[in-house]
Amino acid sequence: MSVPQNIIALVYDYDQTLSPAYMQDDVLFPKYGIDPEQFWRKCNLLVKERDWDGELAYMKCLLDYLGMDHVTNHDLTELGQGLSYYPGVEDLFDEIEVQCLKPEHDAAGIKVEHYIVSSGLQALLKGSSLSGRVRAIFGCEFGEDENGRINFPKRTVSHTTKTQYLFRINKGMLDHHDDVNDHMPPETRPIPFQNMIYVGDGPTDVPCFTVMKKNGGHAIAVYNPTDQTGKSFRKCYQLITHAERVKHIAPADYRKGSHLRLVLEEMVKEVADRILQEHVDDGQQGRVAAPGF
Repeated sequence: MSVPQNIIALVYDYDQTLSPAYMQDDVLFPKYGIDPEQFWRKCNLLVKERDWDGELAYMKCLLDYLGMDHVTNHDLTELGQGLSYYPGVEDLFDEIEVQCLKPEHDAAGIKVEHYIVSSGLQALLKGSSLSGRVRAIFGCEFGEDENGRINFPKRTVSHTTKTQYLFRINKGMLDHHDDVNDHMPPETRPIPFQNMIYVGDGPTDVPCFTVMKKNGGHAIAVYNPTDQTGKSFRKCYQLITHAERVKHIAPADYRKGSHLRLVLEEMVKEVADRILQEHVDDGQQGRVAAPGF
């Protein structure tokens, strides 16, 4: 039995995609007096000299630094209120459905949903102003001890495991209790990949870019236009020119009328029109002409 496939999903990475700053540099390190250079040096030693997984090394170092402060997930969520974004991010989340969908799209039940899939901390993102604007946020999580203090990595999201969440969105299995490996025929998946747009910033998003490309989805790589070193742009240039992972790159400016905003709007409109046309075609296939006279 098929299900309505009327949802257009905009899926975003966070660090360097929606924000020019890494979330821990933005709010966590200043709050607890952590020296970023020292912190990342310690993380890199675990990764390079002791062969740790990068996300686990990052969370282990956070626990080492935050342990004396008895930090809770609630503390992290409150910190998330201070997260900052590229220009126009909040406006995009509020406006793109209204800007792109026409009354006929609304009548067909077509709508836009937003998702964030990040290797950063889910607790910080849940405290952000974006939390109420998205259907789901996926990120690394800490477990807590009996006193509510973070004490162990509960869940990590690496650049490769990010793809799991694309399939969760595709299948509507947003709860971790749902086994994303369960078989679902394409016609029963609420959000086909053709209805999905992924926005990322560089090599860590390559697995997601690849999944989108192989399954008929859409992808955009963004770069920081204020990065004077050019490193942010070069990452995107490699993705479009040499690796052929994406068809579009744009400066991370989400304001109305910007290059990125125009591309996103056209993508949403095209997907919405295709869904609407499929509805029309399905309706015509089910019609049987009355006998003539």
